Amino acid sequence: MAGKVIGYISSAILIFFGVLFIMGAFSATGSPGWIFVGLILVGIAFGIIFLLGRKKKADASAQPVTYEINLPGQVTMDTIKCQSCGGALTKKDIHMVAGAPVVTCPYCETTYQLTEEPKW
Repeated sequence: MAGKVIGYISSAILIFFGVLFIMGAFSATGSPGWIFVGLILVGIAFGIIFLLGRKKKADASAQPVTYEINLPGQVTMDTIKCQSCGGALTKKDIHMVAGAPVVTCPYCETTYQLTEEPKW
């Protein structure tokens, strides 16, 4: 993260000086060679920005995460039914999204988050 910030700041500085060189080439004491130097500085800056902006590919060897739920005491399991159509849901219809259990009904394709009702 700090490397990206330093890269963007250095790119901004390079663009600034590149534009100054290009503008200076058209002044009374300027040299036509300054246009070339300015274009090189701006090109390097945009190259750095391009390299910093590229997203890294996802690691193909990423391990799947398995969640285990340990229920306390004597727990009886009821059939889970869809809130919209009442269709029976299985464990393959439940997925973890951002740490929360989300259900997608295979019959009506409704998606909603599972919530636990209070026991009292």
